[in-house]
Amino acid sequence: MPSAAPTSPHVMNTYGRLPIALSHGQGCRVWDTAGKEYLDALGGIAVNTLGHNHAKLVPALQDQLTKIIHSCNYYHVPLQEQLAAKLVQLSGMSNVFFCNSGLEANEAALKLARKFGHDKGIAKPQVVVYEKAFHGRSIATLSATGNAKVQQGFEPLVEGFIRVPLNDIEALQQATQGRDDVVAVFFETIQGEGGINPMRAEYLQQVRKLCDERDWLMMIDEVQCGIGRTGKWFAHQWAGIKADVMPLAKGLGSGVPIGAVVAGEKAASIFAPGNHGTTFGGNPLAMRAGVETLRIMEEDKLLHNAAEMGSYLQEALKAGLAGTAGFKEVRGQGLMIGIELYKPCGALLAQAMERGLLLSVTAERVVRLLPPLIITQAEVDEIVAILVPLIREFLAAA
Repeated sequence: MPSAAPTSPHVMNTYGRLPIALSHGQGCRVWDTAGKEYLDALGGIAVNTLGHNHAKLVPALQDQLTKIIHSCNYYHVPLQEQLAAKLVQLSGMSNVFFCNSGLEANEAALKLARKFGHDKGIAKPQVVVYEKAFHGRSIATLSATGNAKVQQGFEPLVEGFIRVPLNDIEALQQATQGRDDVVAVFFETIQGEGGINPMRAEYLQQVRKLCDERDWLMMIDEVQCGIGRTGKWFAHQWAGIKADVMPLAKGLGSGVPIGAVVAGEKAASIFAPGNHGTTFGGNPLAMRAGVETLRIMEEDKLLHNAAEMGSYLQEALKAGLAGTAGFKEVRGQGLMIGIELYKPCGALLAQAMERGLLLSVTAERVVRLLPPLIITQAEVDEIVAILVPLIREFLAAA
């Protein structure tokens, strides 16, 4: 076991940390302060799109640091216009608001939904959300989240949500039948914290149709599954649909904090000056990180790599774990992969770390893999070579 990283009595006790501190990284590898090397199959929880110390990204950020880091939104920020134009092009939507994180992007989406309802004369707008969803830890996004453990101790929750199960159009229709106060449906295309649970393409198409028929906003949280992770820019594009509101964050800045809310025509004009704002959101450094991330992804064909390496990794994991007692399934898309077991497996986090592999365990029984989109086939083989025997041993010891 690595020696414990130094802890401070002054840091608030909000994380159950592993006993290492990361010092530096290169590509898909990182090193801790004791010099131990790890293969990074977590990517900062889907944040480090381009891995670590990327040869094209770092000089661009250094260049921006010498120019201007922060400019408040009293003034025009040309890099905002540049990044917004690119996101509009990639999404087929129309306008963008920039913030600092996925939580903030989701909070803004919920404000858009409520304002949309009030503008239509609805006094108490209702938003449909999903079981097992995760949208953040502010009071509003916590209330939209479908996880009682995360919510516990922070009641009373915000009202205005109707919760339904995944991939069940009849349940959605039944929950909203006869109601004229519903304004939006809000979901992750692939639930991340909930255990890598994908929405089926057919279901997404059915929800899109329902939103059109009933004049609801279709709000798709692409914070974790967006920015090329599944092999398309945004995971819902596999279903051939467009969102009305799309929160983004995580991988958009390759490690620099950033969030965005992309709006289609139906939602683009809901906010007026004074309705919403941010101090740090849209700052030039974060915008440069976003511009360069998307540029490099296109230049280096990382969407293709995510699709190809993700498929290869899934098949290798399925083959390696087939017939193993206690193994349920591998699911996901591209480089957003979950391996579900039949028993809680939080212990695998530390065990994998000891063997030089960084990953995540979510929803108690799901090993989650979110490696940088630059990962190579040799590195995928290395993940499989470490992880398959580890899971087998863990299950055999039950």
